Amino acid sequence: MAHALVSPNAAAYTSGRDISQTLESARGQVEERFLEGGTVLLSVMDVLNRLLNSLESVTTTLDNKDASDTSADLRATVESLTALPVTEENRQQALVSLAHTGRELRKHVSDMQETMRYLRTFAVTVKITGAGLAEFAGFAQEILERIYSGTDEVNRFATHLDSLDKEVKLATSFGASVSKGYADTVPAVAGALRDDAAKIAEHRKDLGVIAREVGAIARAVQSKVASTLSALQIGDITRQRIEHVQATFSLLEDFFAGEDGASLDAGARQRLQNVIHHLTAAQMSDMCANFQRDSENVVKTIASFDHDMREILKLRDQMSGQSGEAGGNFMRALESSVSAAHEIVKQVDTASRQADQVSQSTIGTAAKLSEAIGNIRAVKTDIHYMALNTNLRCSRLGEEGKSINVVTAELRIFAGKLDDSADAIVNGLPALEAAAGRVAPATDAGAGSLGESLTSAVGNIRSAANVMENELKVLAENGREVATKISLLIGKLDFQHDLGEVLAGCADLLEGVAGTEVADISDLAETIAPLDRKIFKHYTMVQERNIHRDIIPASEDTTPAPAETAKAENDEDLFADALF
Repeated sequence: MAHALVSPNAAAYTSGRDISQTLESARGQVEERFLEGGTVLLSVMDVLNRLLNSLESVTTTLDNKDASDTSADLRATVESLTALPVTEENRQQALVSLAHTGRELRKHVSDMQETMRYLRTFAVTVKITGAGLAEFAGFAQEILERIYSGTDEVNRFATHLDSLDKEVKLATSFGASVSKGYADTVPAVAGALRDDAAKIAEHRKDLGVIAREVGAIARAVQSKVASTLSALQIGDITRQRIEHVQATFSLLEDFFAGEDGASLDAGARQRLQNVIHHLTAAQMSDMCANFQRDSENVVKTIASFDHDMREILKLRDQMSGQSGEAGGNFMRALESSVSAAHEIVKQVDTASRQADQVSQSTIGTAAKLSEAIGNIRAVKTDIHYMALNTNLRCSRLGEEGKSINVVTAELRIFAGKLDDSADAIVNGLPALEAAAGRVAPATDAGAGSLGESLTSAVGNIRSAANVMENELKVLAENGREVATKISLLIGKLDFQHDLGEVLAGCADLLEGVAGTEVADISDLAETIAPLDRKIFKHYTMVQERNIHRDIIPASEDTTPAPAETAKAENDEDLFADALF
């Protein structure tokens, strides 16, 4: 009889040890899988943080005040370019006016040259007529030299006007070409700049909207990852409950090896084993149900990441320009328009420099003409007085000086004509200077600054384009890494596959060993009380204690259960447990 009872008892021991080994394998898998899952989740959290930092950088770039200033500079440049045809037309009119004023002065200079030719003729006549009179020989030579000097002054005067006329003609010819070029190119270039500036503003606005959408999704995923990390405590709870079941078998074995266990007969031992098997089976069954429920929620949350990441990648592609939208970066298109505008500005600078040169030459010529007029007036005065002295001498000579007197009277008359031409030229000089001022007005200094502003705009636009492309590249890389991590995470945290089956298998095994009926051990309550207390003391959850008491009711000697320690744990403890 005793032998018959021992054999099933030994078999129970064997099955208990076998179950413990199976549980140890399951416990190791739970620990490994959840530790790996926690590590992957933390890596996803890290790359999500980098993704959000990238978005912050993109947003900062989009909100950069320099970019707004560049757009404002660009608009101002467009306005300046649009005004170029009118400006050049005004310059052409000023050059025409200057050329007309120069031609008017040239007429008076021609009159002066004609007068000087007459004076030279009369001077030579005086020299010939007075050849027989010694006192007139020196005088005739002196007056002739003064006339030659005056002629040189008038000729220099004419040369200045001729040079000015050539410069005006050259500037007019170049200006006409530039003016035609403006008519052909400026409207198109200004329109392209205006359109590109509008496209950039709209593109930046669209990028800002997409960046906010990506940020919202990324932060939602970040929140999900955080909640999933918290939910991973089911792994730690499962591991602990497996350890509690293992401890129960170990405590039972220690109890049988001890004095209290030795006092039990084979039947009592078998009944106690049956109750322990039912107890561990109930704990494993409840643990499997909780694991099934909580891990399923984790897997569902992780599975939802896939849709989130597809949205992030789609938005990332839109930001990176991979959606086929005009090359993805309108700033590059703008560079072409700005470069074309820059070529026009070079022409503006050339025309402006040429006009400025004409203006300065004209002002310089006017000063030289004023000086020359003074010299010519001095020559005229000298000739007048020399001729007057000659008249006086001729009067004293009587009939002998009469012929010379007639010629010198003509000298005085023609010398007086120099005054008329000189007065006309002097009166015309202010008009010459005014026309020169209109050719290169003070406001035209903006042509140089227009070139500088365009050069600056090109640099700023290129810099902004490079920064934006670099930020979008980093964003794309981070988005790709997040997607990769999420894909890995879904595989790693599919706890239902294999792991859930292992735990369910352990629960089924325990239920099979326990059987359908729970043995009555009420007569053993006092004897097993120490074992009951030791097993009960291992529990950390109310559920475990309730299941225990459903199987093994508390006896009078059983000490009160300690307060549930799990309630005392704060969120940080649970979070730490989730990561083991």
